[in-house]
Amino acid sequence: MGELREEGAPVPRRARPRAAEPRILRLRRLGRLGPRRHVIAEVVEASAREYEEGMRACFDAAKTWMAIPAPKRGEIVRQIGDALRAKLHHLGRLVSLEMGKILPEGIGEVQEIIDMCDYAVGLSRQLNGSIIPSERPNHMMMEVWNPLGVVGVITAFNFPCAVLGWNACIALVCGNCVVWKGAPTTPLITIAMTKIVASVLERNNLPGSIFTAFCGGAEIGQAISLDTRIPLVSFTGSTKVGLMVQQQVNARFGKCLLELSGNNAIIVMDDADIQLAVRSVLFAAVGTAGQRCTTCRRLLLHESIYRTFLDQLVEVYKQVRIGDPLENVRSIMEASCL
Repeated sequence: MGELREEGAPVPRRARPRAAEPRILRLRRLGRLGPRRHVIAEVVEASAREYEEGMRACFDAAKTWMAIPAPKRGEIVRQIGDALRAKLHHLGRLVSLEMGKILPEGIGEVQEIIDMCDYAVGLSRQLNGSIIPSERPNHMMMEVWNPLGVVGVITAFNFPCAVLGWNACIALVCGNCVVWKGAPTTPLITIAMTKIVASVLERNNLPGSIFTAFCGGAEIGQAISLDTRIPLVSFTGSTKVGLMVQQQVNARFGKCLLELSGNNAIIVMDDADIQLAVRSVLFAAVGTAGQRCTTCRRLLLHESIYRTFLDQLVEVYKQVRIGDPLENVRSIMEASCL
């Protein structure tokens, strides 16, 4: 991955993920809200024509990928994990710079996709079928699992690497190609991850289009949802958009995996360890700057501890700093998050 430019450096050159050359280009200027308001990149978003070219290449590559034995696919995923491990801290800083989570969380998130690669390698030797007795003499029945072909993965801005790993690593070892649309607010991670994965594939004389990514917004997401060449779509995001994705995919008899919004509460009873509960609430509420579906949004407190708990919670909140995530203080993604 190229050098990571921070504040004060020139805007990086216009970047695009591995895909066909676009015919219609749209630039997105990517900024970040916080004490240091600055543009960190200009990114080319995919057009409808570019989507079709990239999707066609991915669909064609599926024939090659599904023909490779599962343990050998696992070896490719192992190499992807090693390539990501070599760039762990660079990618972690990029997550923090682009998304706004503190640096330890950014590095920890990249570690999640590395861990998923390691996990998927083991699964590549466990894609077992079944041999079933038959009522006919000298006959048997076999159950064999076959790849779907192409799996679509649409991820949210708050976990741009981890959610990809949960979906893509398993899809790849199962013999499926992956079409990924990252969040339009985190395109640099989309580009960086795609370049690393594509380089591993090409080093093994395989098409880079086995893992195809697009930068873009709702238009690309809708194209994936409606595309009959994608039998399974995994979407992570808001409930409102998830319902739309589900309806579009179901209308063509496709399959959906949906991870949507949360509305989470913590219940604290009168016999609770107050200090432990306060620390737990703080982490649950302000981790990832509160920008996650598992964030604590409501507290249900026993009336006898209400005042004590509230006073302690206010005190620990005073220790939370807002600012540059690369300095381990929290920042939200952009102004619309307020």
